[in-house]
Amino acid sequence: MNIRALAGLAVLAVILAAVIFNLTGNKGDGVRIGMVTTLTGGAAAIGNDMRDAFELALDHMGRSMGGQPVTVTYEDDAQNPDMGLQKTERLMQRDKVQFVTGYIWSNVLLASYRAATEAGAFVISANAGPSELAGAQCTPNFFSTSWQNDQTPMAMGEVMNRRNVSNVYVLAPNYAAGRNMVSGFKRTFKGSIAAEEYTQWPDQIDFAAELAKIRAANPSAVWFFFPGNYGTQFFKQYAQAGLLGQIPLYSSFSIDDLNLPQIGDLVAGAQLTQHWGAALDNPANRKFVDDFRKKYGRTPSFYAAQAYDSAMLIKSAVEGTRGDLTNHDTVRAALEKANFESVRGTFRFGRNHFPVQDFYLFEVVRGANNAYALKLNERIYTAHTDPYAANCAMAH
Repeated sequence: MNIRALAGLAVLAVILAAVIFNLTGNKGDGVRIGMVTTLTGGAAAIGNDMRDAFELALDHMGRSMGGQPVTVTYEDDAQNPDMGLQKTERLMQRDKVQFVTGYIWSNVLLASYRAATEAGAFVISANAGPSELAGAQCTPNFFSTSWQNDQTPMAMGEVMNRRNVSNVYVLAPNYAAGRNMVSGFKRTFKGSIAAEEYTQWPDQIDFAAELAKIRAANPSAVWFFFPGNYGTQFFKQYAQAGLLGQIPLYSSFSIDDLNLPQIGDLVAGAQLTQHWGAALDNPANRKFVDDFRKKYGRTPSFYAAQAYDSAMLIKSAVEGTRGDLTNHDTVRAALEKANFESVRGTFRFGRNHFPVQDFYLFEVVRGANNAYALKLNERIYTAHTDPYAANCAMAH
């Protein structure tokens, strides 16, 4: 064999070794993370809040995990399941990420997660919590740092029972999370349902027809789930229709620190249930909220808190495996331990890899500088496990 052929074989061997090294993610190869979220359109504020929180977490850890450098690739799903799948596949094929986080929307997550887990990555949802991944279809390489969709409206149902609300008009968008939210609310609410209506998703932001039906039904209260900008629009249109103050309004995931500046005057005194708030008093949360405000000039939302925790969870797994991410069993075991200080205080996983956590009642009040804020009132649930966990066969 001549020298040119030998040189060619040597180059080929180097290329093959590099490819194998990149695919296996050997110890010392660095930590590669992808975040799939919504960075354009009406829901971009949510995605940007999540990205900003993840970046703050990286700052707090010196942009390294277990002594290894961290590379994060952010992808925009445009609030579209097909696009979310494409971006997830690209993260796996092009970037060879070991962890994928983000995922605001349940329908995007459900379309995307298999592309990551089947390619060998761990998926850590920082928001979406569809029932499909919590029960019989729970999967070993999927984790959540948020909640299962039913839980927060379950807590609101309990609150409305305490207030003796008897007859409720129910509204939610027609997609996976919307159906889960209604299911959760109905699990605990003991009164009657005047109507159960699902709006078009994600295109509908005009609720005139639904508001006319509410007026005609004249229920004792309205409960709805419209996240992000959809909630902002519903509150505004509810007031414009003259219903605000006439029929009490309850909601889940429709009031947050992102839209309070736009709707505070409309929802002053409103109460909502959540697992986290800026007012939670623990060291990790105080540092997170204070530093987020210093860096970005605003109060973080629960979306941001969940994204921050997802970064800290990944860090705990890298450190728990001493940087060796090649063995999925040891990585999974390290993730299950959740050995990090969560912004919500106590944090642990149930058998389905969803958090077992407390839920609280918050109230919209005027805070410092006449700005609206969420005041922590009381704990509704302690160490709450979602209703699907019992159907998950994974041992933990």
